[in-house]
Amino acid sequence: MTILAAGQFCEDQDSLVSRQARLACRAGMATTTAGVAGGFVQGNLAILPEKLAGSFHRFCQLNPKPCPIIGMSDPGDPRIPSLGIDLDIRTDLPRYRVWRDGAVVDEPTDIMAHWRDDLVAFVLGCSYSFEEALMEGGLPLRHVEGKLRVPMYRTNIACSPSGPFAGPLVVSMRPFRPAQAIRAIQITSRFPSVHGAPVHLGHPQSIGISDIARPDYGDAVPVGADEIPVFWACGVTPQAVIAAAKVPFAITHAPGLMLVTDLRNKDLAVL
Repeated sequence: MTILAAGQFCEDQDSLVSRQARLACRAGMATTTAGVAGGFVQGNLAILPEKLAGSFHRFCQLNPKPCPIIGMSDPGDPRIPSLGIDLDIRTDLPRYRVWRDGAVVDEPTDIMAHWRDDLVAFVLGCSYSFEEALMEGGLPLRHVEGKLRVPMYRTNIACSPSGPFAGPLVVSMRPFRPAQAIRAIQITSRFPSVHGAPVHLGHPQSIGISDIARPDYGDAVPVGADEIPVFWACGVTPQAVIAAAKVPFAITHAPGLMLVTDLRNKDLAVL
């Protein structure tokens, strides 16, 4: 894939991998996108009315670890050309969550019936991007091996508030042996636009996680006796914040079911 100018891509065989993933979602694929379209960036989604978009944008600026913005739409426009060819935010994720007054009221496979002219879409960096680098570094990822969604947990760490948006940091967890955990820190530190380095290692109780075997989102994975849980800031954080703030209307992705973009993971790495 060749970038011609800001938001323009030259479609070649490689870019078809990501585009075909989006087309599969339009056709009804409703499974986890972990391991889908290897090499391409995936994103978390938050869609809000324009009157709340400014406060949410500020929330993301104040909380860049869980909410790194990689793209956003104009009001009422379902396209985000900077993220992909023929991308339609209303149809191109496997499953969505529709929120009213802080509660999930629908989990459709497209949001055509919910779309409005005042909606602004935010796409946030996703840890699936640095997972590719972890696997290339020889580090095992148990949820990928088991074809599961990564386990995610609400913590007792408060995000910096903005307007109505306030609530707990959500983290994703991957178990590693100590030497592997050190290497994982080194690798993920190179990807600040997709959550970067971990925010916590070991002792889940100290960040408010009472039972590591019962994630708030995603699927549980075992932690071996010789392993420690390693926690990264997670793009599901806006969902916990939307629930806490009881926002009148919002749309997000279903946890683990992301937007596949035409951006390359390798282009997000910093030296």
